Amino acid sequence: MKQLVAVLTVLLAIIVIWYAACIPMNIKGVLTEQERAGADVVPPSAKDRRDMGEIGLALRNSFAVPATWAQDRPRLPAPHQVGIELWETTVQKKITSKRSLLYHGWVTLSATILGFAIGTGLGILLAVGIVHSRVMDLSVMPWAIVSQTIPIIALAPMIIVVLYSIGIQGIIPKAVISAYLSFFPVVVGMVKGLRSPDAMQLDLLRTYNASNGQAFWKLRLPASMPYLFASLKIGIAASLVGAIVGELPTGAVAGLGARLLAGSYYGQTVQIWSALFAAAILAACLVGLLGLIERAVLKRMGMAQ
Repeated sequence: MKQLVAVLTVLLAIIVIWYAACIPMNIKGVLTEQERAGADVVPPSAKDRRDMGEIGLALRNSFAVPATWAQDRPRLPAPHQVGIELWETTVQKKITSKRSLLYHGWVTLSATILGFAIGTGLGILLAVGIVHSRVMDLSVMPWAIVSQTIPIIALAPMIIVVLYSIGIQGIIPKAVISAYLSFFPVVVGMVKGLRSPDAMQLDLLRTYNASNGQAFWKLRLPASMPYLFASLKIGIAASLVGAIVGELPTGAVAGLGARLLAGSYYGQTVQIWSALFAAAILAACLVGLLGLIERAVLKRMGMAQ
């Protein structure tokens, strides 16, 4: 109960701050619209309005404050505007509709899952090699770290152009970008997990004349499970970001990235924010699903209640 109250309190504070931020962000647009409609605004001159700060404008034109939460194309949409847009584009639209966020979410999710599977598989294989081979530890791990210093927004168009040049299109380029972002957390987490058994446990297995394979399956792999699931939660969120970023350079017509592009082209900030919230909700669901799988697996292994 206390946790629920704490969460609701933080949520309420965010909403209040959000509504308050809409006032200075949108006040100039509201005053411009009302001035065109012939309403009296303070200050009356356009020059004064340009010179005065947004907060000052809001204080001197408090009657216009409610309108800052109801603009058609606000700089910062109000929470209820985003909520209405989410409702209309999910519940009130058919899943097959090109305006449905469920449709666009599924397009992005398919690339996310494929990229996450590729990145996870590659990350686990690299982690196993790094733990069991000092050569790979000294050679592969530094390059894996360096690879994450390259901005994905700069790398994504290069990946897409190269893959398009050899005839690979569709979901694969987006999945490759997702895999690029998701494999590194898995590598780091899995390496840490595989190395988590202490020296006494490894010495005990040597006493029993266990092979390296038996040590891996009986000790290292089970000990790495908590670390693996922690890194998977980070990786799935990063994979979703990669899928959305992969949709931007291609001018995609489907996917959450496509909704962001369309909203930016036509100045539909409410559409942009609804797509952002849809992506956040999708990421939360994916992380929550991994949390349920983690709880079931660790409970099965006797490592959780």
